[in-house]
Amino acid sequence: MSGAGPSGRARAVFFGSGSFALPILESLVASPTVELVAVVSVPDRAAGRAGRAAPTPVSTLAVDRGFPLLRPGQLRDPEAVETIEALRPEVGVLADYGRIVPPAVLAIPPRGILNLHPSLLPRWRGASPIQATIAAGDEETGVTIIAMDAGVDTGPIVAAERWALDGTETAPALEARAAAAGAALLAGVLPRWLAGTLEAREQTAAATITAPLRREDGRLDPTRPAVELERRVRAYQPWPGTFVETPLGRLAILSATTAADTAGESITAGGPVGRIVARGDGLALVTADGRLTFGDVQPAGGRPMTAAAYRRGKPAIVGAHVVPGPGPDLGAPVGESPR
Repeated sequence: MSGAGPSGRARAVFFGSGSFALPILESLVASPTVELVAVVSVPDRAAGRAGRAAPTPVSTLAVDRGFPLLRPGQLRDPEAVETIEALRPEVGVLADYGRIVPPAVLAIPPRGILNLHPSLLPRWRGASPIQATIAAGDEETGVTIIAMDAGVDTGPIVAAERWALDGTETAPALEARAAAAGAALLAGVLPRWLAGTLEAREQTAAATITAPLRREDGRLDPTRPAVELERRVRAYQPWPGTFVETPLGRLAILSATTAADTAGESITAGGPVGRIVARGDGLALVTADGRLTFGDVQPAGGRPMTAAAYRRGKPAIVGAHVVPGPGPDLGAPVGESPR
């Protein structure tokens, strides 16, 4: 059973966990066409260096705003399914939930569950689309609303918005822009979707699926091109971050550039691939086809600082060689494992 609430608006359930979902939840609450009857998020999870359990950003917002909050351990549990079914939702909206939604839950709302995904589907399905977009050097991106099915980001496309990238985006900045764009897109889509005047179209282009990021993905491999490593520095903020392993210990690279060499200076000047060299009063890493100039860095157990400040305190870093790491793992075509 489903239907409209006392206000005559369609009853809606929201599924979300991470910060990307917050503006989208706010957009749903502000919609004059729906009544929010529950927010579904994942249970408290470890956060921070201490690893203490903490509520998700969506759970925190729901409690602060007094929204009915459900945090089932497993969404497929019969009790969780029955609880959501008893809410009689007409439609569901999902963003950054972090768990698979089982068919039993997908089947509850007559108008289905709309999923807001921060990429131009079918490109970059899966767990890390924003990071993959930046790391691959895509020239454009966007946000897509799909009608969920049992697959991972495989449902038909309801609406999408796209914009050009300028090559300076970091993952947090791009996530914030995608969230705002998704919230605005949802506001325009919901009335038409509920009225049945908006048709979804199947995904037909070649699809790529991304995997959850691992800490090791942040290791910078000097055998890769400098431009590729610079993109990874921007893509992997704040997690998993990027770093090089040196004889003086691990050095996190918080920002970097691939600025052109000074006039008359060879692009490969400074020694073999993998050597850390002086660059002005700072530092750079000799890579496969150029140099990655470090901006801000952070030694293990230390505080963030400029590369110049780190070099003054650790002059032996000049001439050190880094330990190579794995190449970038941006994603795999559908049907192949991304790992």
